[in-house]
Amino acid sequence: MRGLNKMVKWMNYSLLLQVGCILLSTLVVYYLCKRLLVQFTAHSTSTNTLWDDALVNSIRSPLCLLIWVLGLSWVAEIVAEVSSSAFLGLIHSFRYLSVIALLALFLIQFLRLSERGLIAEGFDRTTTFAVAKIARLCVLISALLMVLQTTGVSISGLLAFGGVSGIAVGFAAKDLLANFFGGLMIYLDRPFSPGDWIRSPDREIEGTVEKIGWRLTMIRTFDARPLYVPNSIFSTIAVENPSRMSHRRIYETIGVRYCDVNKVKSIVDEVRSMLVQHEAIDVDKTLIVNLNSFAPSSLDFFVYAFTKTTSWVEFHGIKQAILLRINDVVAAHGAEIAFPTATLHLSPIEANGR
Repeated sequence: MRGLNKMVKWMNYSLLLQVGCILLSTLVVYYLCKRLLVQFTAHSTSTNTLWDDALVNSIRSPLCLLIWVLGLSWVAEIVAEVSSSAFLGLIHSFRYLSVIALLALFLIQFLRLSERGLIAEGFDRTTTFAVAKIARLCVLISALLMVLQTTGVSISGLLAFGGVSGIAVGFAAKDLLANFFGGLMIYLDRPFSPGDWIRSPDREIEGTVEKIGWRLTMIRTFDARPLYVPNSIFSTIAVENPSRMSHRRIYETIGVRYCDVNKVKSIVDEVRSMLVQHEAIDVDKTLIVNLNSFAPSSLDFFVYAFTKTTSWVEFHGIKQAILLRINDVVAAHGAEIAFPTATLHLSPIEANGR
């Protein structure tokens, strides 16, 4: 009996020694890991790449938690084996699920930080957001399937059921799916981005894009009303994006009186010279000033030029200044800008009869 007590005490001391060694080892590994992460963080901040920053910042918390999960689960496993506990299987499942959860947490944080870094470096915000969102969704679905497999749910049966039910759901929600894939095409093709001014010649759609969702795109019209457009619409209509124009065009027709016909050439030449020398006009683009037609009550010449600015407000200020300058050129040559008139010619017989 006394020998049995000594054996039990020795086993208890041995168990306590194993638990203490594991906890001490876990603490040491945790401390070394923290020190290494501090050094890696300092090194990553000194580089110009964003990937190492995203990797170090996203792995810090999951890695530290993983060390403690493995250490504590090892301790619990030893205790369960000594006591012949029925919780040994639960401990294995808990450790496996914890590893899956921490891995998913690391990947999601890495994707989120990478998304922010790419946007900060000037990458297209809409495309970056879409790709990161799809990647995070794939990570969550993969983690969920692994969790279900661990808990005993048959993945093959689930996938088979999902395939059959997916057909029925697809028919029932075809409009929803059409809008989803329409939003995906907007993210990938990038015909417009939030903040762009767009219009459609096919539909009464015009305004500033405020938000691109997976089902709807919100457009703020110029009278400040929100316009919600299903994404599937954009796959069947033409969309103009004036926000991405490189120049703005001035295209005006100006008429002078028929009695000023001898002054037209000088007026046209001086207007062309004025536009060439104007600092707001891009002379590398098409620039035309020519007599265009003999109109019913005027000699029409047209002005065709492009401004360097694309700002709507600044463009109209430049256009106003140029039109007033053209009026000054016409007046300086002793001519006048014509307006619609009608001239009545009487024959000598009709004139004498009166």
